[in-house]
Amino acid sequence: MPRPPDPFHEFVAELFAPMGSVSIRRMFGGAGVFRDGLMFALLGDDTVYLKTDDRLRTDLEAEGSAPFIWIKPGTGEEIDMGYVSLPSCAMDDPDEASAWAKRALAVAKAKAAAKPLSKPKKKQ
Repeated sequence: MPRPPDPFHEFVAELFAPMGSVSIRRMFGGAGVFRDGLMFALLGDDTVYLKTDDRLRTDLEAEGSAPFIWIKPGTGEEIDMGYVSLPSCAMDDPDEASAWAKRALAVAKAKAAAKPLSKPKKKQ
């Protein structure tokens, strides 16, 4: 039986509407936000976190945004996942939210382009 739609996911899809269609997929207790096949945002605890590089992270933190920190089960180790929250002022402004999201999508594209292509597996 399919899960009912998540109201926060629907809100985020509308928030990012100015940048075009996005898809949201549940994963690991949260969700990923995708465009052009790339994940550029992470949803957790009703917060939008954007994929960052150093420059975008600095700009977001200057707006009062905070990083997404994953606590490793069993060890309690804190791991910075490279995502920083969308500024609170953008949460009710689709144009501003989409401007930030476009920057995060550009980061996702650049990181995907920088990954080496996987080698085909050898036949035995």
